[in-house]
Amino acid sequence: MKRLRINWDLIKDIIFGIFTIGVWFLLKTKPGQRKSATREWVDAIIFAVIAATIIRTFFIEAYTIPTPSMEKSLLVGDFLFVSKVSYGARIPMTPLSFPFAHHTMPLIGGKSYLEWIKVGYHRLWGFGEIKNNDVVVFNWPAENEGRPVDKKENYIKRCIGIAGDSINIIDRNVYINGKQTEFPEKSQFTYHVKTDGNGFNPTMLEKMDIREGGPTSDQGDYAFNLTKDGTEKLRSMTNVKGIDPMIDPKENFEDYIFPFDRRFGWNADNFGPLWIPKKGATIKLDSMNIAVYRKAIGEYENNKLEERDGKIFINGQETTSYTFKMDYYFMMGDNRHNSADSRFWGFVPEDHIVGKAVFIWMSWDTNGSFFSKVRWNRLFHTIH
Repeated sequence: MKRLRINWDLIKDIIFGIFTIGVWFLLKTKPGQRKSATREWVDAIIFAVIAATIIRTFFIEAYTIPTPSMEKSLLVGDFLFVSKVSYGARIPMTPLSFPFAHHTMPLIGGKSYLEWIKVGYHRLWGFGEIKNNDVVVFNWPAENEGRPVDKKENYIKRCIGIAGDSINIIDRNVYINGKQTEFPEKSQFTYHVKTDGNGFNPTMLEKMDIREGGPTSDQGDYAFNLTKDGTEKLRSMTNVKGIDPMIDPKENFEDYIFPFDRRFGWNADNFGPLWIPKKGATIKLDSMNIAVYRKAIGEYENNKLEERDGKIFINGQETTSYTFKMDYYFMMGDNRHNSADSRFWGFVPEDHIVGKAVFIWMSWDTNGSFFSKVRWNRLFHTIH
């Protein structure tokens, strides 16, 4: 990923600017003058805001899991700490914003940021690079709200493929560079469950941690999203006659699957092969693969891309090749049949990367009883 090469002047200016803004609003105390209680409170609040802003921008930030796309690895209501230093903190691209608000003002609504000043993409040195199977927070690249990159919605997924990898999904099995990968330990898929006609007790399903799915017919058919452990538990029940994975056949083309082109014929369970762009790598362009790389070249890398009479023009020049300026990543949710991820909207550019999810500090179950709202067994668990 792009690094800010020892530009300590920029770092110094940013930190100095943040502190200067705070000092600007403080009333200067004359020598020997005692601060009033109000003044002490104001000073303390401003200092806390400045300190917290620096910490969450450059070191670590808290996030909440709002959707079940990472079940059962991460649950709705999990509160995470996300490390900015793991991959290197991204310099704020839209620095004028309301403290602690992402893109919308609390209570009153409306934009929480001003676009008077825009900073290009730069990233400080980090402890490492994104690796296959890291759980990553990023700005959703497919958002069409017109917001700046760093103000787009935050998503969290598992990075299945890194820059330069080739990914292929065959009957839901993922292959990276031709080698089949193991499923995440708590990954889920949709299964067809055939019973003898007797149903399932909801309380029993909840105890088995089976929360997604239900009946699909009046003849004892069900569809459940299950982990490996969940399938084994259901198989042991006397009313269950069979459990089979629900896999979209290879011949089924789904028009909502990236790159939305019938010539590829892909669906969520049979996808690829697809090469993930790598910074500095040059590819040949043609009328077929331009569908895959069109958005990366035109939107993410700010080129004027045109296609006329079967020919490709970049910034007014006819071309048959392109060299990428950024690294890209392919993200998938662990809840494979209930996750809107790179299979549906394509690559995540490196300038959209926020940080690495490192551990759960709180977990809140809104559907739990009064005494079980907090999932105590998940507190301070590391994420892997």
